[in-house]
Amino acid sequence: MEQKPTASTDLKVLPEANAEYGTKDYWQQRYLQEPDEVYDWFKTYADLKALFGRRIGSKDARILMLGCGNSTLSGEMYDDGYKDILNIDYSDVVIEQMRQRSRHQHMMRWEVMDVRELALEEGTVDVAIDKGTLDALMCEKGDVWEPSDELCKNVGRMVSEVDRVLASGGVFIWITFGQPHFRKRHLERDSWTVDVERLNNGGFDYFVYFATKPQRRYPH
Repeated sequence: MEQKPTASTDLKVLPEANAEYGTKDYWQQRYLQEPDEVYDWFKTYADLKALFGRRIGSKDARILMLGCGNSTLSGEMYDDGYKDILNIDYSDVVIEQMRQRSRHQHMMRWEVMDVRELALEEGTVDVAIDKGTLDALMCEKGDVWEPSDELCKNVGRMVSEVDRVLASGGVFIWITFGQPHFRKRHLERDSWTVDVERLNNGGFDYFVYFATKPQRRYPH
């Protein structure tokens, strides 16, 4: 029987400074140190299943997992019936690890790709999901009330790329611990509407942002 990956608990993989979470080198080294482990930021699929069922709708949706890392999220969604999932990460190390780990999930796809420069056609994604990637890009030493121009530029590039590839009627789902007064401004676009749901299972508050594109109307 194939051994299941274990959850990462090694404090040695933590960065010396939070800003390192936003660097590719940090993640490459972390995944090399933990080739057989998984880690889920913020929430697991069990926590999100009901919410996804309401907001995603069809399990035939074309799903893009942004900065997938070694999370169990896409694998558990796949086993629950969501078969059209493209997982991307800029770490070639973790993409190969996850590709090998999910060999039994024959329709699952894994590609090395930067979330700020998506090699995808416009309007080809129904649901884009981010659980930790934007938050990693936002890690810096500065004031959270006044983020740096570089931070805003990086975050803006990612959000604009998601906007570009998202189809009519599609939704960008962002799971984060970031409160609306810090996070919502980064999602503001004329092309979609944004609403927020709070998740709390008796502990820390998490927030799920939904940026939903309107369904395109065609003249009769």
